[in-house]
Amino acid sequence: MTTNKLPLHEKNRKNQDRYSITAWFYDILDWPWERQYRKWRPGLLADVTGNVLEAGVGTGRNLEHYRKDVRLTALDFSPAMLKRARKREMGACCEVDFLHGDVCCMEAVPAASCDWVVAFFLCCVLPEEVQDRAIAEFARVLKPGGKFRLLEMKYSEDPKLRKRQDRFTPFVEKVYGARFDRNTLTHVQNNPDLIVTGTRFVKLDTYLLIEGMKKNE
Repeated sequence: MTTNKLPLHEKNRKNQDRYSITAWFYDILDWPWERQYRKWRPGLLADVTGNVLEAGVGTGRNLEHYRKDVRLTALDFSPAMLKRARKREMGACCEVDFLHGDVCCMEAVPAASCDWVVAFFLCCVLPEEVQDRAIAEFARVLKPGGKFRLLEMKYSEDPKLRKRQDRFTPFVEKVYGARFDRNTLTHVQNNPDLIVTGTRFVKLDTYLLIEGMKKNE
């Protein structure tokens, strides 16, 4: 295990401060949802191979589900979250390097060095103003033909479900810094170096899976 540090984008400082507190009880708060997420993780990571960047590794819930042949860089901008992720390293089958830093300025990750970029519930936390910058960093670090898989939350088109989401919105934004209106798919589609190869809802019309690849040069 190695731990390096990257610079932090100014727009993400508030969220970093937020997670210095949230990290202490993140897994407890997230448990009702994690009972569902843990059923999805193995299937979503089963075909991920090679040099992998997981952006926003959080407390490391994905670590145990990566294949043995993966060389994983686990990045998060919160030292407190990374501290908890490291405790799960023993359960991982693959080699893991932990990286403290911001997805918007990943200077320590070489260009065209990753076969995969994986991010679950990351972009919904990023401020709208830095979405394009983060997606551009995904494109920069991916090899030509490299793949990405993003799992995000969005507002439902169902009025009843949307009403329930609206009740949770203040809590979600205060504790996690997340919103349901980040339009991640649009930001990915607007990047000239990336191709969206598929989208689907993992559950209802709120958990959106976005898959794609970097264009071959």
